[in-house]
Amino acid sequence: MKTIRRAAERGGANHGWLDTKHTFSFAEYYDERHMGFRALRVINEDRVKPGRGFGRHGHRDMEIISWVLEGALEHRDSIGEGGVLRPGDAQRMSAGTGVQHSEFNGSQTEPVHFLQIWLLPDQEGVTPSYEQKHFDLTGALTLIASPDGAGGSLRLNADARLFAARPEPGQPVTYTFAPGRFGYVQVARGEVTVDGARLAAGDGLQLAEVGDLTIEGGEGSEVLVFDLA
Repeated sequence: MKTIRRAAERGGANHGWLDTKHTFSFAEYYDERHMGFRALRVINEDRVKPGRGFGRHGHRDMEIISWVLEGALEHRDSIGEGGVLRPGDAQRMSAGTGVQHSEFNGSQTEPVHFLQIWLLPDQEGVTPSYEQKHFDLTGALTLIASPDGAGGSLRLNADARLFAARPEPGQPVTYTFAPGRFGYVQVARGEVTVDGARLAAGDGLQLAEVGDLTIEGGEGSEVLVFDLA
């Protein structure tokens, strides 16, 4: 079963310094039909103006991944971690028992465009932790995050795997889900066709009883693929 979530149907708000789109219910946007999918709780597409950002705030018991599409995002937190994320960089923060952090666009001239992803953890009350890694994407699926940190991926406290790819025209990307698994495809850039369904930037595709998945890319396309329990 496939369910398309079009970009234009998402919730969100424009706060001037922040233009944000919410795939699932978040903050002041609430839709009981879109509360998340399996462990996937949040996919927010955020555009932050130069010199602005999210002030220090707290999280608990959530796996948070940031994926930068354009610009540079600066992170600082209460466990002494920090860094600047640029395109191809991924950050994983396990909030666990509680962490305070800030996210800021340090550029005075360029906006930052990124996806913020939240996953429900398998275990609550873990010690907060942080990872940041760079991934050189190709036309094939690259493992970005997994429960065991396989292949140098970020290590998640959740039964979920996140892949990313920049599929090339005429070179389909394939993936096989194990029986009983679920999938979610988020188009980060460009246009793709997933098992015959045409999707554009910001669109999502929810997958149940999926088996094999085929993604055909267009020029400049980039997708995220979630494998979920």
